[in-house]
Amino acid sequence: MTSGPTAVDQNTRRRRGTGLIALDATAAYDGYTLYAPLTGGGQVLLIDLRGTVVHRWQLPHRPGRHARILPNGNLAYNATLPDQHALFPMWHKYRGGLMQEIAPDGTVLRSFTDPLQHHDAHHHGDGRILYSALEPLTGDRAAAVRGGVPGSAPDGTVYADTLREVDADGRLLWSWNAADHLDPDGYALHPAYSREHWPLINSVLPLADGNVLASLRSTSAVIVISRATGEVLWRTGPGVVSQQHHPTELPNGNFLIFDNGVFRPGCDVPHSRVIEVERATGAVVWEYHDPAREAFFAPFMGSAQRLPNGNTLVTDSPAGRLFEVTAEGQVCWEYVVPEFGGYHEPEVGELFPSRHNAVFRAYRYAAGELPWLKRQV
Repeated sequence: MTSGPTAVDQNTRRRRGTGLIALDATAAYDGYTLYAPLTGGGQVLLIDLRGTVVHRWQLPHRPGRHARILPNGNLAYNATLPDQHALFPMWHKYRGGLMQEIAPDGTVLRSFTDPLQHHDAHHHGDGRILYSALEPLTGDRAAAVRGGVPGSAPDGTVYADTLREVDADGRLLWSWNAADHLDPDGYALHPAYSREHWPLINSVLPLADGNVLASLRSTSAVIVISRATGEVLWRTGPGVVSQQHHPTELPNGNFLIFDNGVFRPGCDVPHSRVIEVERATGAVVWEYHDPAREAFFAPFMGSAQRLPNGNTLVTDSPAGRLFEVTAEGQVCWEYVVPEFGGYHEPEVGELFPSRHNAVFRAYRYAAGELPWLKRQV
């Protein structure tokens, strides 16, 4: 007896269902959710609470991670420059290089390029951009980086993070270099990580006091950097975060962090969580994890946004799963991104051959933040 082609979708995530999964309209924050599928070829979508697409941008370059709405209603889009040289194997996965401000109708209003930009670029809304980039370390400077897998850096070169801020004309306003300001012993790479990139800054954000908040994934640390001196003014304590993403500042001065949970000390069941860390004490004062902890585990990427009603929007990035929880930890909205695809560039497709629906970050906006949007009636 021979068996024919299977009728079962072999993509696990898609098989479990896409689109709107759950909604408690009495508890969810009313608004519109923005996301950019990493394999969507340049699509940026805005959906309402019921999962209906109310606006779409179709841009020529795939996202160099994510998009967000600026206070003026325009789209800040971090795109991937085409035809760039691979600095190391994983570089093509998370590089960007093209930072744009785009009108609701798709018109490009501003554009700035830096081929060494990666992961994050914070558009202030007035043309200034604060972003993460790289510089190569060789010889003794590369050898000074601690930890990681021995011999894993191509040609002995370690690419170290830099932060740069430019004005609307692309002129440099401020810069910071990890190699000049971080103690290598205090910020050693996890022993399972390649030495090709240190310390892997995946998020950068200006704070209300003018200093800079940064997430160092490969060393499991969130830090506050003095804009005046470059010194580290604050950092998370040992074991508080593990390979985290997207720290943001809350109105009370605390930090909200997506804690991925990879290599979490003393944890025999890997799981992700979202935590609020008190800046004054470094203590975790709020936490969300799935009641079945192992049911929510994003080993890479992820984001969290505290909403005006006290709820938190969570992006389970690898699964393309967006969900909202109340302050009590109750899920009140869940949506699974239905846009599945593969990377068009062969060098990225070889690293990630399967078709997926991943997004780096999602954001929720109230109707008043989108004055150009024609609301559905």
